[in-house]
Amino acid sequence: MNQDVGPADTADVTDTAEVPVVDCLPLVHHTVRPEWIDHHGHMSEAFAVLVFGYATDAMMIETGLHGGYRESTGCTLRTVETHLRYLSDVPEGARLAIRTRILGAAAEKVRYAHELFVLDGVRNVEAVAGLHGVEGAVEASPATLPTEAEPAATTEVLAVHVDRQAGSATPFPEAVRQRLESLTEDAPCWAGRSIAAVADPRA
Repeated sequence: MNQDVGPADTADVTDTAEVPVVDCLPLVHHTVRPEWIDHHGHMSEAFAVLVFGYATDAMMIETGLHGGYRESTGCTLRTVETHLRYLSDVPEGARLAIRTRILGAAAEKVRYAHELFVLDGVRNVEAVAGLHGVEGAVEASPATLPTEAEPAATTEVLAVHVDRQAGSATPFPEAVRQRLESLTEDAPCWAGRSIAAVADPRA
């Protein structure tokens, strides 16, 4: 996925030194729309990918890789590998919170993870989702969730910083690299897994 300027990207800053400084990446909130529901009556896997893509847009804004940066430099972030897990059904109208964690960054590469939480039925939800009624809202407070919250879906991503004109990878600007490194945390237990092997009937 080429993370070019999208509807969630409204930053108008071109100086890569002006990277926002926050304690951690904020949560991103969405509500499951009727058109996101598949023939099983639950959120389609395609729209889980869409919501995770919006969370990547938000991460790029927070780390200095926003629309202004992409326009002025011709550089962007491109996804080269993902691993998604669908853990529980998500119904229409569910209020979602997506948490993003940076798991590693070096030179032109960044590894990160998104976790999708359903807030309905979670205690103390209003303290976490004060902006739940706003599509694509980014919470201003730190990305905290109630301790009993369990993700309904996760994705782990490897992305590369590329120069679109040159068509090749290029190192992050120093300010962006430092910001990514400052956000890096331990990987969750599920990160780094591959799809389980299934017996080959021809063997």
